[in-house]
Formats: sequence, C-alpha cells, structure tokens
Amino acid sequence: MKILFLGDVVGSVGRLMINTHLKELIEKNQIDIVIVNGENSAHGKGITSRIYNGFMENKIDVITMGNHTFSKGELLMSIDSMDALVRPINMEPVHKGQNHKILNINGKTLCVTNICGQIFMDKTCENPFDSMDNLLDQVKADMYFVDFHGEATSEKIVFANHYSDRCVGIVGTHTHVQTADERIINKCGFISDAGMCGAYDSVLGRDTKEVTDLMVHCLRTKYTVAVGEGVLSGVVIEVDTDKCAATSIKRIQIRPY
Repeated sequence: MKILFLGDVVGSVGRLMINTHLKELIEKNQIDIVIVNGENSAHGKGITSRIYNGFMENKIDVITMGNHTFSKGELLMSIDSMDALVRPINMEPVHKGQNHKILNINGKTLCVTNICGQIFMDKTCENPFDSMDNLLDQVKADMYFVDFHGEATSEKIVFANHYSDRCVGIVGTHTHVQTADERIINKCGFISDAGMCGAYDSVLGRDTKEVTDLMVHCLRTKYTVAVGEGVLSGVVIEVDTDKCAATSIKRIQIRPY
C-alpha cells in the first residue's frame, strides 16, 4: 500500500498545485490513499464547503486540519456532513466533526487521525499523548496514521518514537517548511514536517512584504496570501499491509525553480 500525504494547502495557489499535479503523482507513484492537510486552503485560514467539494473532485481520501479548522464560521454548520474531513482530536469544539476516519485497503483497516501539539500552540484541550492513547483504546484498526499538527520539532519526534510500534505513518504539519529528516522508526514512516502547497516566493504562503512590515516595522497588517508560482510538498509512505509496517518514506517536492 502506498500513501501520498501532501502538506498544508495554502490558498488558491496551493489548490491550483493540487489540481495541476495530483493525478500525475498518483499515477507515477501508484498511490492507493491520498491524504491532504487542508486547514489553510481557504485564503490561508480554514476551509469552506466549496473548497472541500473541489478536493473531493480530485479523489482525495482524507482531508486533515489543524489550529485554523474553524476559522471559517460556516464550517460549524457543514462539518458534520463532510465525510472525508478529519479535525484535530484535541481541539475545541470537540463535538463538531469527526476526529478519525477508517479506510479499507487490501483487506486491512487504516485509521487516519489528526492531533495538535501543545508546545507554542493554542486551542488544544488535551495533551496529544493522552488523546492518542484514548484513540488507540477506543478505535480498533489494523493500522494507524497520524497528521501531527504542531510547532515544535522535538514534540513531533517524541510522539513518533513513542507510537512508532502502533502507527505506519506519523507526518508533521503546521510549520509549512519541509524537513529533511524522513525515516523509518520501528514500523512507522516519519517526517517532522511535510511542507506546504502554496506560493513558493512567500513567507509560509503569506505575502512577503506584508509579513516583513509586521515583523520589522511593527505595522498593522491584513492576512494576505501570496500569489505567484507554486510549490507542492509531501511524502509517499509505502506500507507492507501483511506486517502492518512502513517499509519506506520518500519526500516529494515540485517547485518552480
């Protein structure tokens, strides 16, 4: 089984990169399951029904989220009808949407979940380790895959080592910068951050001048998503479904130059 995971999709440029390259990536890598982090897909914060439906047209199996899950108010009304969307298990409001999705592949079940880190993060209502323990106790599956949405690399690495015998994939998101530490830990394919799908010349997908004005000149700014040529980042994890163990993880990055 091959899982394609694409990092945080930021705005219209990120969505365009998905529309342009996903089909070829699936065919070239013989992908069985596609998971995409969509928490920044609606103008940099949140997701809308229209964007969700666009992802579904691209045959995406699971859309994971993060700290901006409910940035668009309409999601509170529509999230329960979005069968492919998985919100963080430890972020309020916990009663809205689903915190995991079960997929069936080659006679085995894969549970995909989404967890937020606590270091330098807000809105979490439970320690990520407690959340994962509860999920493993309550949701039975042959294999588990985690989108760990967090700021601190150390927290992601500790989480991966702690659950490496229970998960076939633990992929970090949120920092938007693809790391070069992909590896197999025990039975688990891991990378600290998968990177982003968005404008290449930007600050994590945001307009560079605007972020510079904020940080250097302390000017009040809007939240402007960058435009221009895009980058697409992610990983392919290959899993031996008989052994329920990852056998390889490969970084993917399509960039303009």
